[in-house]
Amino acid sequence: MTIMHHPTVETLIDLVTGRLDLGRSIVVAAHVEICPTCAHQSRLMNTVGGSLLAAATPEQMSPGAAERAFARIDAHPGEAAEPPPKDPPSDLPFLPKTALQHAMGDWQWIGPGIHRRMFELPDDSGARVFLLKAQPGTRMPDHTHTGSELTLVLSGAFGHEHGRFGSGDFEEADSDVEHQPTVEAGEDCICLVAMEGSLKLKGLTGRLLQPFIRI
Repeated sequence: MTIMHHPTVETLIDLVTGRLDLGRSIVVAAHVEICPTCAHQSRLMNTVGGSLLAAATPEQMSPGAAERAFARIDAHPGEAAEPPPKDPPSDLPFLPKTALQHAMGDWQWIGPGIHRRMFELPDDSGARVFLLKAQPGTRMPDHTHTGSELTLVLSGAFGHEHGRFGSGDFEEADSDVEHQPTVEAGEDCICLVAMEGSLKLKGLTGRLLQPFIRI
């Protein structure tokens, strides 16, 4: 696997420092799990962050700070540890372990040649997460986004105006990005996606199709 597209440095920093919501962190962490380059960068970021913290000048705690902190912990006892990741479904042998920690629903038809499989996450998880499977030759309508979209290619490949994205590649898109992905011939393209908002189809054809595109 030759990975050509990676998360931005800012996105990796947000993952390492815990600033990503659960939905987006699942997709970014799944990429880091299978990408040696980003895994190395993440380890370096953790090392640098730890060094900066160790070198920081200690601050005097206010009176009673420790007692208040322990009281808040007691008021919100931790949840039971998550069970170990399950084996991947037989049709998804390449699914990263990070994603296997979360339950998924069944495949649902959402358009010609396109199916979606939602992850079952808490309501406060931020971006919704799903697997998107498209048949070879499927051409999405030209579109942009009303929010952010993070995409990790798990199998197959697609291409558009901004390049080719194959297995392991990562794409970040938002309202400033307009593209029209087309799935390559040969095999289904399956992607792990975290999306805020929805697709915004462009042109007359897009406006006609918008009510029928349930992504």
